[in-house]
Amino acid sequence: MKLLLIVNTSASAVTARARVVIRKALSADHDVTTSETSRRGNATRLAQDAAAAGYDAVVVLGGDGTLNEAANGLAGSTTALATLPGGSTNVFARTLGIAQDPVEATGELLSALARGSLRRVGLGSVNGRYFLFHVGMGFDAAVVSQVERRAALKRYAGHPLFVWAAFSTWFRHYDRSRPRLRVEIPGRPPVDDAYMAICMNSNPYTYLGNIPLNLAPDADLDRGLVMATFRSLEMVPLLGNVASVLRSGSHFRRHRTVDYRPDLTEVTVVGHGPFPYQVDGDYLGDVERLRFRHEPDALTVVAP
Repeated sequence: MKLLLIVNTSASAVTARARVVIRKALSADHDVTTSETSRRGNATRLAQDAAAAGYDAVVVLGGDGTLNEAANGLAGSTTALATLPGGSTNVFARTLGIAQDPVEATGELLSALARGSLRRVGLGSVNGRYFLFHVGMGFDAAVVSQVERRAALKRYAGHPLFVWAAFSTWFRHYDRSRPRLRVEIPGRPPVDDAYMAICMNSNPYTYLGNIPLNLAPDADLDRGLVMATFRSLEMVPLLGNVASVLRSGSHFRRHRTVDYRPDLTEVTVVGHGPFPYQVDGDYLGDVERLRFRHEPDALTVVAP
């Protein structure tokens, strides 16, 4: 097969040795071209070019942000996307059941390619940009922003850094004095008093170490989107909801401060002023309106 290997050399788990070992392993049975990302958005262009040139698959060695960019370049094409986890969390790779060690994952990838193990999956889109697993708005995105400001620490203290950033953001970096969002779902009353919302295309939302945060078991790559809207950021119920999603999440989905809606084809989120948002863990700044759609059968992925 003809493969393009996209490498994000800045990703936290990508080492020079891993790059050499992975390329050698892939090249033993396949025609492999390697490209390194040099700036934000680069992986999208590389993936688009690979699809136009008739590559069979694009293999991404990097984190979820690089993977999202490649997915945006491949959506709607017949070129498959394969992931080798190189970031600090690797949500999508874990969702597919891929090993967290990139060298071990390469062995799984080679086996999957030999079997022709390909899967067509649905994606979410937000203002025209595809996402693989989730979009966070409000407080969630503000936490990601604080993490990205300390990118150098992320390589060495990924999960503890997220926990620290969550508390720091709650106390110092997010306006909790008023609701920030209005969530509009066709055929349902709007939720006008949201402090945070997360739109999910798959579950879990993320991982705390090796523990999945199960916000939305209804979110599946073969189903519609799930919108979880938080109507309070009071510390006690928020910590209770976090404790719930560290288990099954059933208490969270029934909680009086949460509006939980599965199997959605479209959603609109309007801000009471500008609000921050992140896509697949990549902070994208402030907006005033986001339009979500579920895009079925949008992407081919290599599954283990």
